[in-house]
Amino acid sequence: MSARPDGPGQPGRVRPIPRTIEAIGQALTAEKRARFYGEVQTAEQGPELDGVLERWWMDAVLDQVPGRRRRHADGVAGRNLVPLPKPRGASER
Repeated sequence: MSARPDGPGQPGRVRPIPRTIEAIGQALTAEKRARFYGEVQTAEQGPELDGVLERWWMDAVLDQVPGRRRRHADGVAGRNLVPLPKPRGASER
């Protein structure tokens, strides 16, 4: 039995990932999954384990965003940047 919901997600939205060890592990790549399980197995119950689950859950959710790796690489390399509008009330220099 999988912890992942069945069916396609809605356009522009990622599929929800339950905050369980099994669901997070299934959502990660094989490389990340090995690191995740290593951290989960050594974390103590309480805030330490909660922190491990929270960090890896966010990583698993963000990994579902289409084109994330390409956009991240573009941003780091300074490619395809989009200028942000000036904040309201900002003075012109």
